Amino acid sequence: MDDSNNKNQNPISELISDEIYELLNSRGLINERSVRDYLIRKKFRAMRKLKISAGEAIDTLRNEYPYLQYDTIRKIVYQPER
Repeated sequence: MDDSNNKNQNPISELISDEIYELLNSRGLINERSVRDYLIRKKFRAMRKLKISAGEAIDTLRNEYPYLQYDTIRKIVYQPER
């Protein structure tokens, strides 16, 4: 896989290999919203481990995902894992 092409970069490499991600993505089998939500939850948990308040962590995530509202991010980070 060409690492210079960020569009096809595997954002969930800790879960599946780059080759599997590329194959699933090329066939339209990757739900981008679910991947985004997974990454948001992961970043939120990492910030909370660093003793960052929940509100501050959500504000930080809002800076990274400005198209999402505060309540939307709050719902994402507190929704149970499936």
